[in-house]
Amino acid sequence: KLNEEERERRQEIARQEQKLAKREDMLEDKIQEYTDKEVQVQNKMDELLNKEDYLAELVQKQTEELERISGMSIEDAKKTLLEKLKNDLAQEQMQLIRENEAKIREIAASIDMDLTGYEIIDEPDMIAASLKAVKLAHDGKADMYMKGLIDSKNFLKSVLDKEVGLRTGGPLSHVAVFDVPGVEQLLFLTDVAFMTYPTLEDKVSIINNTVPVCNACGIDMPKVAPLAAVEVINPKMPVTLEAAELTKMNEEGKITGCIVDGPLSLDLAIDPKAAKHKGATDRKIQGDADVLLFPDIHAGNLVYKVMVRVEGAKNGCILTGTKVPCILTSRSDTFETKVNSIALAAVVAEEMKKNN
Repeated sequence: KLNEEERERRQEIARQEQKLAKREDMLEDKIQEYTDKEVQVQNKMDELLNKEDYLAELVQKQTEELERISGMSIEDAKKTLLEKLKNDLAQEQMQLIRENEAKIREIAASIDMDLTGYEIIDEPDMIAASLKAVKLAHDGKADMYMKGLIDSKNFLKSVLDKEVGLRTGGPLSHVAVFDVPGVEQLLFLTDVAFMTYPTLEDKVSIINNTVPVCNACGIDMPKVAPLAAVEVINPKMPVTLEAAELTKMNEEGKITGCIVDGPLSLDLAIDPKAAKHKGATDRKIQGDADVLLFPDIHAGNLVYKVMVRVEGAKNGCILTGTKVPCILTSRSDTFETKVNSIALAAVVAEEMKKNN
């Protein structure tokens, strides 16, 4: 019995020792926590002390204002200081504008570009700048409209603005023009960036938007290939039904200025050898499609991103269905792609002037 009581006593002592050990750990954690806080406070104090010179300078700058308003009420003093702050900020903003214009002129000088005859319009606010720029195109004073540092959402807002935008009443669409090694003709990919899931009616609009771009590039009767995974109609694949309907509408004269043949797989659309091997010699398009009409943005965008990485491939992109060509570039586009896009827009703008 004594042995059992001794064992229980020792077990109780062990339990108490464990509790004490846990409390010691907790106390150590607390001590460390307070130590860390002390370090943070000290760092903050050091940071504030480092700002002493800045604060002294700030006080010195405001001395005249403080002396001048010393006899004012607190509310009047606040208003006076706020007005002074607004004026200071305005002066800084004006300096920024002058610096921006100076930067433009500096870059122009570095590439021997004569800015005589060019008008530089300074506008620090990107939204206001986009509306000013798009209004120039809307009023016929600019031949094209290009996205710069502004984000795509606000750029498109300006394009669609009811008062100064570039809408023509129909849907807008995007076309990417590619010159690909090994493919004899230019390829017009649409829509790879704007319309997400185009309906049959949308696809008609996309074709109508793209045909004038082809015409501007010297293709009088472009061949349009509505793409699908297969080149035959499959009731379980709605894309093939729409492609066939577009072909029928073209044959009936409801879609003009082009030749539509679909559904077509991508290989039949751009590879004459594939068309021959598959026995597609009765098709209107046998590897010589000009326009690749994608079923949705996923298919189009995936192909686009593969093609831009093909060695030697060149491309330019514009937004169509607008009063003037709109250059909507991607953040990842190369300098060459942006230049090509400007060139494409210039060619299309000239063609639009002829037709208007």
